[in-house]
Amino acid sequence: MQWMTLAAGRTVPCLAVAVLALPVTAGARAGQVIARASSASATPGQYGPAAEDGVPQVTVQAVRVEQPPILDGALDDEMYRRVTPATRFVQQYPRGGEPATDDTELWIFFDDRTLYVGVRCWDSRPDLIVANEMRRDNQSIWANDNVMVVFDTFLDRRTGVFFQTNPLGGLRDGIVIDENTVNYDWNAVWTGRSRRIDKGWTAEMAIPFKSLRYKPGSPQVWGIQLQRLQKSRNEQTLLSPVPRSYGLQGFVKLSSAARLVGIDAPPTSRHIEVKPYAITSVTTNRSARAANDVDAAIGLDAKYGVTSNLTADFTYNTDFAQVEIDEQQVNLTRYSLYFPEKRDFFLEGQGTFEFAGSGARRATTPDETPILFFSRRIGLNAGQVVPIRAGARLMGRAGGYSMGILNIQTEDAPAAMAASTNFTVARVKKNVFQKSSIGGLFTNRSPSLAGSGSNQVYGVDANLVFYQNLRISGYYARSVTPSLEGDASSYQAQFRYLADRYGFEAQRLKVGPAFSPEVGFLRRQDFRRDYVLGRFSPRPKGIRGVRRLIWEGAFDRYVNSRGIVETRQARGTFKIEFHSSDSLTVDYLRNHEQLVLPLPVSGGLKVEPGRYPFQEVVLTYLLGTQRPVAGTISFDRGGFYGGTRTSVAYTGRVRLTSQFAVEPRVSIDDVDLPQGHARVTLLGGRPTFTISPRMFVSALIQFNSTTRAVETNARWRWEYQPGSDIFVVYTDGRDTGVRGFPSLLNRGIAIKVTRFLRF
Repeated sequence: MQWMTLAAGRTVPCLAVAVLALPVTAGARAGQVIARASSASATPGQYGPAAEDGVPQVTVQAVRVEQPPILDGALDDEMYRRVTPATRFVQQYPRGGEPATDDTELWIFFDDRTLYVGVRCWDSRPDLIVANEMRRDNQSIWANDNVMVVFDTFLDRRTGVFFQTNPLGGLRDGIVIDENTVNYDWNAVWTGRSRRIDKGWTAEMAIPFKSLRYKPGSPQVWGIQLQRLQKSRNEQTLLSPVPRSYGLQGFVKLSSAARLVGIDAPPTSRHIEVKPYAITSVTTNRSARAANDVDAAIGLDAKYGVTSNLTADFTYNTDFAQVEIDEQQVNLTRYSLYFPEKRDFFLEGQGTFEFAGSGARRATTPDETPILFFSRRIGLNAGQVVPIRAGARLMGRAGGYSMGILNIQTEDAPAAMAASTNFTVARVKKNVFQKSSIGGLFTNRSPSLAGSGSNQVYGVDANLVFYQNLRISGYYARSVTPSLEGDASSYQAQFRYLADRYGFEAQRLKVGPAFSPEVGFLRRQDFRRDYVLGRFSPRPKGIRGVRRLIWEGAFDRYVNSRGIVETRQARGTFKIEFHSSDSLTVDYLRNHEQLVLPLPVSGGLKVEPGRYPFQEVVLTYLLGTQRPVAGTISFDRGGFYGGTRTSVAYTGRVRLTSQFAVEPRVSIDDVDLPQGHARVTLLGGRPTFTISPRMFVSALIQFNSTTRAVETNARWRWEYQPGSDIFVVYTDGRDTGVRGFPSLLNRGIAIKVTRFLRF
């Protein structure tokens, strides 16, 4: 059952790690002390090859262990005393290139099966360490003190996998793609432990080699980066220097990563991973006149390593009952809302099928660029679940190309008004030059949403990176739909200069009136967009408490195929970033909107077609995540289609204990128009109690005044062993528009058990 309204010269029996390549001045040591192994490929004082900026790269050396460390986070095994750690970390910010305020020490160990990482984070103010999130793969781990180790296992300086933890032992992992996109939803089988000490905290990780992909042969040479975030100082430090312009995403610049040498990795094998599941559920749905409907099902996900870097996935009778429901949104525009994918099967391969950088843009701010493959088109229709019968996927690299092929068959779903449909997506990309790429994408949906026949989309894209901060990108795509005639093409050309102090962006984007990517997502249709942005962002040294000032100016213009200017906006932005990690933003906008059709607002209130110029001011204050009460407070006041609009919103996190927190969400929009008045209120909260890094209880409760509905989605998750889970999920939907206690719309409880097996 599924509910969605719509993660020293002698051999030693241990590993030695050392920094070898920091430039030195007269009288300084030419590198760190190394405890070498017989297989070591580096010697004291050896420098790695120069990075693209001409600075020698840091080199880290690995040595085999005969006895693995006890994974308890204590770092009290003998090998930690016998081996000199990697140190001399440098700041990325606030003072780029300067030594870290507090030391960080790094060890890496390996045996025949597992790679081990040990980190000691010294802190001169241990009472200010921020640690309040333990949930597996939760993004709030970023909001804590944390460390992240990144491995570029193919040493292509573009793509890598990372493993992240914090002082409470929270675990998160992901993939870096093309030094640009990060897929936080990739999951590997690994474990870690952390521990607080008198002057800081320590962490250990154990990563099976079977959870990694790498080239055949031994010894291996990988890229490695370790990034540490110290929230009390709002300071980010790295093993190997990265320009400040990368901000929190410094770890993605793999071309600046250190080298990891000496790992004798086991031969890559064509291993098989199987993850069967069993689920039972009881549901009540008043609209379908079903009460206490009992159901049970079994299914299977499987992986097969075709080559060292090409993996085949199979899924049968796919179920997503454990997935949290969507967070509701307020829509006072004429365009479609974007809801992110939450289902594990599709999240894992999201980066592989990304076209024209859409994943990176969509993860930050709304963008009008079409998404040619949007996985929520599969298994969902009009917010209702469509059963997935079976599917297969092939992803990885072959012959210098990265590729992904997906085919999924869904079943008939009369309740969701969906017929049995086949979906096919194929993506191929080739790396060119040092950091650039070109590629193509094909999608097919059969039958088409427009009637008989099928819908196809063909597209080619290019992402060209020059020097350090200059990017030129673009795409051309065309759809084929039997029942549609006219211009079915779309293209984009974009120029971006993204330095720390200055920034500039220019874009031309066009979507034809007949362009219809039925396996994709369009926020708006039939337009040509011209967009320019300029930024000046100095880092003043004489203003106490201020880290950076940002001035931005942008102009946006949308013209449809008939030559009508539908939208024109001029925006001026001033932002202050404080050393405390707080920030204050003021936006001033001059809008021009041309409505061709009436715009529904709320409660039957509509804006009539016509031209509407108006202005608005938006104030936003961001409270740093180290605070007990953190989040974003915004106030918006100005014109709105011939009337006025006042909007107040808060989204954040309130920490009550290290294990219990509440994430409140409040949005109130008050609209006054000549036709009448409307108020749209959205209330929500997510209380979470984390029992351990692998077990938590959470509930998402939300109310929308437009639909008058209260939704509750409560989940208990226990990862009883790496990769295997037990879920208990309760959902409840009620209508508050009736007298007395809110009437029940639907309710259900499901228990799902998965088991991870690796051969």
